[in-house]
Amino acid sequence: MPEVKTPEHRIHIQGLSTAQVLASREKYGLNRLEERKENALWAAIKRIAEEPMVVLLLVASLIYWVSGDIGNSIFLAVAILMVAAISLYQDSRSRNALEKLRSFTQPNCKVIRNGMVEEIKSEEVVIGDSLMVEEGSLIAADGSIVQANDFSVNESILTGESLAVFKDQHRDDHFVYQGTTVASGLAIVTVTAIGNDTKLGRIGKSMESIAEEATPLELQINSFVRKMVLLGAVVLVIVWAINFFHTYSMLDSLLKSLTLAMSILPEEIPVAFTTFMALGAWRLMRLGIVVKQMKTVETLGSATVICTDKTGTITENRMHLDRVFALASHRLSRLHEELDENEKELIRVAMWASEPIPFDPMELSLHEVYKKLAAADERPWFRMVHEYPLGGKPPMMTHVFEDNQGRRVVASKGAPEAYLALEGLSANEKGEVERVMHELAGEGYRVLGVAEATWEGSKFPGTQQELPFAFKGLVAFYDPPKQGIQEVFEAFYAAGIEVKIVTGDNAATTAAIARQVGFRGYDKSMSGEELVTIPEAELPGRVVGTRIFTRMFPEAKLRIINALKAKEQVVAMTGDGVNDGPALKAAHIGIAMGRKGSEIAKQAASLILLEDDLGKMVDAVAMGRKIYANLKKAIQYIISIHIPIILTVFIPLVLGWKFPNIFSPAHIIYFELIMGPTCSIIYENEPIEKNIMEQRPRKFSQTFFNWRELTTSIVQGLVITAGSLSIYQFAVQQGYNDALTRTMVFTVLISANIFLTLVNRSFYYSVLTTIKYKNNLVLLIISVTTVLSGLLLYAEPLAHFFGFVPLTAAQLLLAIAAGFVSVIWYEAVKWMKRQNNKAQEE
Repeated sequence: MPEVKTPEHRIHIQGLSTAQVLASREKYGLNRLEERKENALWAAIKRIAEEPMVVLLLVASLIYWVSGDIGNSIFLAVAILMVAAISLYQDSRSRNALEKLRSFTQPNCKVIRNGMVEEIKSEEVVIGDSLMVEEGSLIAADGSIVQANDFSVNESILTGESLAVFKDQHRDDHFVYQGTTVASGLAIVTVTAIGNDTKLGRIGKSMESIAEEATPLELQINSFVRKMVLLGAVVLVIVWAINFFHTYSMLDSLLKSLTLAMSILPEEIPVAFTTFMALGAWRLMRLGIVVKQMKTVETLGSATVICTDKTGTITENRMHLDRVFALASHRLSRLHEELDENEKELIRVAMWASEPIPFDPMELSLHEVYKKLAAADERPWFRMVHEYPLGGKPPMMTHVFEDNQGRRVVASKGAPEAYLALEGLSANEKGEVERVMHELAGEGYRVLGVAEATWEGSKFPGTQQELPFAFKGLVAFYDPPKQGIQEVFEAFYAAGIEVKIVTGDNAATTAAIARQVGFRGYDKSMSGEELVTIPEAELPGRVVGTRIFTRMFPEAKLRIINALKAKEQVVAMTGDGVNDGPALKAAHIGIAMGRKGSEIAKQAASLILLEDDLGKMVDAVAMGRKIYANLKKAIQYIISIHIPIILTVFIPLVLGWKFPNIFSPAHIIYFELIMGPTCSIIYENEPIEKNIMEQRPRKFSQTFFNWRELTTSIVQGLVITAGSLSIYQFAVQQGYNDALTRTMVFTVLISANIFLTLVNRSFYYSVLTTIKYKNNLVLLIISVTTVLSGLLLYAEPLAHFFGFVPLTAAQLLLAIAAGFVSVIWYEAVKWMKRQNNKAQEE
């Protein structure tokens, strides 16, 4: 078969044509695991039917119907439909956001089609495809191996066996299976089964079916709502008993007790939480940040430490060969200079030590430079007969190639330290190599040592370190820092987030790059070898005080994460390789790179940066803090406005005031219909406050349901209660009847609700500042609330139904003023906060 050239490398497999792909897809369908799923709409309806508020409304509607009050019965039945419609709308928003996220988190894979390597979504793989699987990738379909290089697979998802299994085209077991992961090497596989026909599909297992655990905040919200439901049930019995004692009317007493029970239930809180988390994840996705787990959205605002890789995160990951040091020539040369034969031979050996189908930027550069310098391209003549994958401390890798004439190349590259102990190097030569190493590392170069060996026969040593290597020299790659990375670090520092560099590179190179980009603490570093020797008790303190960790390996990275967590730090970590998987999984926020990240890293991570841009993490943290702050505003608003509704119903009844049952279920449900959209739509859409990224990260354990957070809401609610009950008593003293008293108290609560919405848009900045925030939904929701409430008061049929009477201008202004005053006082509290903060800054 003719050789086909691609932008990255040369291959000898043509793969399917476009027409064959379409025909196969038409015949066999998409590569999906089709699971039996419950109808989403039906599931949402069942969930709504189980809500306590809907149950109470239904009971109240039936009681009105039995009592002969058909109008109220129909109104409450319609209210049930309205509550259901709002819930379904919010559920739909959340579900649509999550569906979009799922499409982004679907794994990608590589296939050879039309002789070219293409990257596609896993579900687009078809039977007959030539699937290219490499170290760190997730195998997308079942297939048989046609070509393999030192290829091993972890099949624990199918077998439960954690040890990797070596496979190639010559073994009895030359099959690979969907859902398994490549532990080492590379293989090209012909796809034989997709979707439900795969071994994984037949077994019926799917990693996506694993339920996500509830977060601490979610658990507290559920606990709070359950307690309020229980309280509502207790109050219902008490109020029913009081009313029955006074009237001896079973149905009337039950209706009045249902009114209070409805006012107690904060059913908006769990709806708001779900909506905020799902839409927050969707907003992050629009920024190029894919959140795989909803709990990550909650955690983002609490991050205190970010552990970041160097290559591809701080730097461009455009490693290009720039300088070479051939030991035989005793000189350090730049690539654009005239190279001698020793230097060309050094580059040739370094190329053979790379993967034959390269994907690492350094190996791509070596192949590219070799092609330019070689008099004749030897690559098509040789095939790999043995491979030692990257391993050891310090790490190195070795490849053995052979041609048809039996000529053999044994080439190795890795950390220079791995070769300095070789026999045959004199003390002077070692000193010379070390001097060049330090010079290059000090200038920010990534330096690799290169060695060559001679080996006869087909039985190779157990480890590559046993081969009789001859040191050839050093190759140095330069990877420039990313534009704007210094500003990214400064943004993290301003937000109170510490940054640590965790890299496999050496200390000198890392320090040089860190110094160039203004990284704080570039002079405080620790190596992986040193880290693993530190006692467990001493480790957390040492890790917290260190900024740069070099020559890291998986166990060392995991120790760093666990040590930081032991110090109660909320840890975010970036990673892209197979070896980063355990640490990414252990971190509170595992961050995988979308472009250069392996599928293993993406599977282990909870968040993916699509463009490999660390600057997006600043946006992610800001979004996390914004979502948390806005959810806090929504929940505090809900609590603040529920308190006066509860007490305005409860106090006149318990204290035996002139009009003990001023509100009916119809009034309570109207308040509920107003509060739901306000908390879930207005506050979810609020912009980020300008000082939010200047604050220290909140503690991960901090929730809304502690006294510090609840005090403001309780006091606001009590003051609004005082305002409404003051108007109640004023109306009674003026000799107003129950309808006029009800109308004035209702107007106080509606106006307080509107003003509270505006005041609680910030617990720091003035309403005169927040009124300028860009949120068109504020005007829309408040306008709808005002118009509807006006119709209830002044449209005769509606006013009659709700038991209202038109207010005079003086009565209306008095009620609105009472609502305004009972809320606006908090502006003085915010003013004092700003003054105290200003005094501290001075």
